[in-house]
Amino acid sequence: MWARKGENMEESKHLEWLLECLIHVVGRAAVKADEVRVVVGNRAKQIRAFNLCDGTLTQAAIAKKAGLNSGNFSRSLDRWVNNGVMFRFDEGKEVRPLHIYPIPTNAVLRRKAKRKVRR
Repeated sequence: MWARKGENMEESKHLEWLLECLIHVVGRAAVKADEVRVVVGNRAKQIRAFNLCDGTLTQAAIAKKAGLNSGNFSRSLDRWVNNGVMFRFDEGKEVRPLHIYPIPTNAVLRRKAKRKVRR
């Protein structure tokens, strides 16, 4: 996903962006948000970790930012990949996970629910 030797860096970033867009579009068509949420779970830390998987951070950095044990996060990542809601991009010894698309947090869902009630 990242620039290869002798490749124009700007062209590489553009191709990376197009690949991410394609993954998100296909992901939304194939797997609905409710199904992704079931696979990820309802725990705030799991949702935060899943949403941090945007391809820019390493697996270790995501676990640290989300406040998860690295072993538990690794098992969650395996489950997400096996269920088709996550991709892994290996870069040497580092893994950069990429979700099919971010899912709303509980706070966002509560705000949407309040809007529906008011109408």
